[in-house]
Amino acid sequence: MITEPGPKTLPPVLDDDAALAVAAALGAKIAPSAIERDRDRRLPGPELDLLSASGLLGITVPAEFGGRPVSARTLASVFLSLARGDASIAQIPQSHMTFLDALRRQGSTEQQRRFFAEALAGRRFANAQSERGTPSIAVDRTTVTSRPDGTSSLNGTKYYSTGALFAHWLVVRGVQASPGEQGDQSRKVLAYIPADAPGVLVEDDWDGLGQRTTASGTVTLTDVVVLTDSLVPYSALFDDATTYGARAQLLHAAIDAGIARAAVDTARDVVVVARPPVDADVATADRDPLLLQQFGEVEIGVRGAEALVREAGEAIDVAERELTPDSAAAASIATAAAKVASARASLDATTALFDAGGTRSAAASLRLDRLWRDARTHTLHDPVRWKTQHVGRYALTGAHPPRHGLI
Repeated sequence: MITEPGPKTLPPVLDDDAALAVAAALGAKIAPSAIERDRDRRLPGPELDLLSASGLLGITVPAEFGGRPVSARTLASVFLSLARGDASIAQIPQSHMTFLDALRRQGSTEQQRRFFAEALAGRRFANAQSERGTPSIAVDRTTVTSRPDGTSSLNGTKYYSTGALFAHWLVVRGVQASPGEQGDQSRKVLAYIPADAPGVLVEDDWDGLGQRTTASGTVTLTDVVVLTDSLVPYSALFDDATTYGARAQLLHAAIDAGIARAAVDTARDVVVVARPPVDADVATADRDPLLLQQFGEVEIGVRGAEALVREAGEAIDVAERELTPDSAAAASIATAAAKVASARASLDATTALFDAGGTRSAAASLRLDRLWRDARTHTLHDPVRWKTQHVGRYALTGAHPPRHGLI
């Protein structure tokens, strides 16, 4: 089902069933080499070419622009499959999908026509959002400053820019400003710029303990010229009820659940060569009743996370068919619950993996720590302790969660 990249071959346009099949096949294809990529920190250039050629990068493009948009439930399942194969590779298209969603909601018809065509052609969009030293993640010091000729000048530094090293387009969040001003935080925009534009420097300096091959470099922007037709409003995304944040968080939850499922897959392989403890009085470790009990609990947690991820996708689909403040809130809360459950499942399953393998599982050569490192790194995205608060408040009082991109 996977189309190999070719210079003149456009990726297929996939419907829901095809997207699920292609994602499962691609996840299985990238899984065997994930340990090697992590060990050597080999960035996944060939694998991302397969992703581009697969058609998966265009599965949210609206029909009026040549796509066959899949449901949010299907999109979540696609990311479950990719993360089951390699969470680093699954992380890269997360921002691609999120900023295509911003374009769908806020872009002009001409912007949509231009950039959706790029996605259908397998071109990759990467984020340049996060900054250091600001009071919160909601504050940007990157400025988009108007110029007399009608263009804008983009200046700033962004960190943890997932996928930037292999992107065709960078999507930079910044504040609009007049010359000599720092800009108004309530007037944020997204600048869609070529990754190789003059003044753009992408550095390969990501040194995370997990998700080591997400190509998350630092992006430095120095007097980058931005055309007016490449700016899309960002702050306006949250003026009214929206599922924008829920969609973004849904993919993060799916990645965590995919890591958890990969840990159970791996446990089945390592337990067959592990020795049972003396007290178990069984011939093989996979007959140890206490280990079976432990992995029964793990499997229940993983299945629960997978179910909640898909349920959250359905809640988003329902909300988008008839969007109201209540339906948007329900979608956000369903997604928050999925994110909490999937974070717990990924950490529990990747920790239990070592119990399945016994003492030998600590051998560095086996790289069983990769999945735990991936889970520990990825679950730091957007603290789930606050999502639990929002879920509890909604359950007891019906209070809607805040409107922003993190829930």
